[in-house]
Amino acid sequence: MRSHRRPLLAHVVPTFVFLVLLALSQLLSGSVVLRHVKFWIYPAQTILCGALLLWFRRCYKFHELKNVAFTLLIAFGIFVIWIASEQFFNFPPRNVGFDPSLLTSNTANYWLSVTLRSFASVVVVPVMEEIFWRTFLLRFVIDEHFEQVPFGKFS
Repeated sequence: MRSHRRPLLAHVVPTFVFLVLLALSQLLSGSVVLRHVKFWIYPAQTILCGALLLWFRRCYKFHELKNVAFTLLIAFGIFVIWIASEQFFNFPPRNVGFDPSLLTSNTANYWLSVTLRSFASVVVVPVMEEIFWRTFLLRFVIDEHFEQVPFGKFS
């Protein structure tokens, strides 16, 4: 049981922590005392979840990447579509969300915030999601001993 527990925690805890902090930000966003929760909760998610992914890194098993050129071509295409979806699909521009210009009075805070948000969006969140959804949940639905289920097996 113990050998099964650590990989289970490794696959679930980073996503759980991310979602708890996301819920906390929603709960605290109306608070007068913590009215700037949006400026510290996302960096906290990035640091905590990134640290958890590093802590559990030996529990994650991935297949070797085959056909690297094709993979990079697809990744680039998806990146372009994702970034330029407003132009490709005629979506209305998104005007709400994080505005880093509110932090321009403190250059260090501005760059720290932009760097952490970029790192979270490009590295931490995608890796965390892949580990949770693809390497854990899809296989856990088939068998609770998910590590015994080969990648790509569907029932």
